[in-house]
Amino acid sequence: MELYRGEIETVRLLESEKSVKRDRDLAYLMELNPQSLLLPFYTESGLSGPLNCRLADLPLHDGWDNPLCQIRGTFTGHWLSAAARIFQETGDMQLKARADFIVSEIGKCQERNGNGWAFPIPEKYLYGLKRGQHFWAPQYVCHKVMMGLLDMYRFADSATALEIVKGCAGWFAAFTGDISREQMDDMMDLEETGGIMELWADLYAVTKDPAHLELMRRYERTRLTEPLLRGEDVLTNMHANMTIPEIHGCARAYEVTGEERYRRIAENYWEQAVTLRGTFATGGQTDGEVWTAKGRQSARLSALNQEHCTVYNMIRLADYLFRWTGDSKYQDYMERNIENGLMGQGFWEADHQNKAEDALLPASGLISYFLPLEAGSRKVWGSKTQDFWCCHGTLVQANAKYREYVFYSGKDSLTVGQFIPASAELKIGEVPVSVTQKAADLGGSYLYANPVATGTPGKPDYVKMVYEIDAPSPAEFSFRVRMPWWLQGEMEIWIDGKRTDYGREQGHAVIRRRWEKNRIEIVMPKGISCWPLADEPDTVAFLDGPVVLAGLVAEERTLIGDPEDPSTMIAPHHEREWSNWTSLYRTANQMRGFYFKPLKEIGNQAYTVYFPVRKIFPQKGR
Repeated sequence: MELYRGEIETVRLLESEKSVKRDRDLAYLMELNPQSLLLPFYTESGLSGPLNCRLADLPLHDGWDNPLCQIRGTFTGHWLSAAARIFQETGDMQLKARADFIVSEIGKCQERNGNGWAFPIPEKYLYGLKRGQHFWAPQYVCHKVMMGLLDMYRFADSATALEIVKGCAGWFAAFTGDISREQMDDMMDLEETGGIMELWADLYAVTKDPAHLELMRRYERTRLTEPLLRGEDVLTNMHANMTIPEIHGCARAYEVTGEERYRRIAENYWEQAVTLRGTFATGGQTDGEVWTAKGRQSARLSALNQEHCTVYNMIRLADYLFRWTGDSKYQDYMERNIENGLMGQGFWEADHQNKAEDALLPASGLISYFLPLEAGSRKVWGSKTQDFWCCHGTLVQANAKYREYVFYSGKDSLTVGQFIPASAELKIGEVPVSVTQKAADLGGSYLYANPVATGTPGKPDYVKMVYEIDAPSPAEFSFRVRMPWWLQGEMEIWIDGKRTDYGREQGHAVIRRRWEKNRIEIVMPKGISCWPLADEPDTVAFLDGPVVLAGLVAEERTLIGDPEDPSTMIAPHHEREWSNWTSLYRTANQMRGFYFKPLKEIGNQAYTVYFPVRKIFPQKGR
């Protein structure tokens, strides 16, 4: 089946922790000085003169955006991509004005350069790469800038941005016109190219210009894709985030050409990277930016697990595969990586509970490049203007995209991917349909007696989602809701107050009927589960539904209990706070106790995710 997001411009996040992250993203974008973002573009084109007299007053970026860094200006492309998406969702005109200004200034730089070059680095980096000289990822830089510009056209209606990208494409067509396949392969092995193949495919989808299709084909990394087509493992100990965007290119190439070869490459990559390799409890993978060996995890727990860029880009690959197949396993993967990766590695802010214990440390964190999983780990937070790692770029993009993973429409179906509160105006076939998704209030007010609060004495062992569907005229289609991997019981579906039977299809509960104005309530039982290391099954992490729990302990501890029954080791702690249920736990039946909280809520505390378990089983007859 094929699923689409043709009306993504109508999807709006409703209030939730995801909308909070998006708003922090917007605030960060607006906090950065446009002149600082543009400085390397001005410098390269010779338009920096007006700034020279006041450079001392300009907040100069450091780290990877330092004016002397070889990948300076990369973040500006990410900034434009995130700004375009957030503007389309929120309509924030201040953000739009700033983004349009940056686009127009890049256009001026391109005009001054005179040959289509619109980038913040010298052309000689590319010509040097062509001769086999080493420069730090110049084509990666070019990709990020063009990506941001093209997204400004796609999501913010900037015709100027599209014209700039077309000019850049002309430069690259001339640059690669005399390069042999072997030379191209050597260049792509020498330095990252980012998702430049995907960019050319996206541009071709807009322009239908054969020259852009040819650029897409030139930028396939055949020394990676051909072995993947043969089913070979070329990923073990290979840089993960260098390769994932290259596979995005193949995925998008399949969509714009229909050529099955490209689809097989993407699917085989997934098979090698996820299905055969396995994941950590968080859903992520990698150690020190490389793919671990298949099933070999215990020796790869470290301070350098799960690079944020890898999390973001694997979510995007899963999204491609889900839209092609409709298989819920891809959305399950996305959910774990969203909850434990994106939510845990970006835009953290302390709450009232841990501000006191972290009084001498910052009460917020921008981006954690890695998500450490070794015992006694601590997250390391990057600064707002002094680092600008690649993960700063995927940070701002990732937190602008949550709405894109919620609703998927087909020819006669509406599919719920992620349980993120949102609303949308969609078309199912030719029929307009509005839909909202919210999490039911399971807490109830503590200010007055009400059945929600008084009827729920302990932490609910289920999640409840509520949907409102409104079609102006009766419309028949299938409503598909993911049955998540973490279900611990039968999912219940109620329509207009009546319990309703449902079918099962590709991991989804499916109801087909005529819809008009209906309320759907879905109850999903959940609980604590254990996720073992692939090569050390007696060492486990604990999850509350899809959310990894981290022990607030600075060293490895052996627990006594039964991994098949986590209640032998873990129990609720401080389960309610005013009107809300918490996600806090403590150890049970252990000689030395400690507390657990969601990994995504940890900022500066030391934590441990995996615990060796000494199994105990009740003796017969006792």
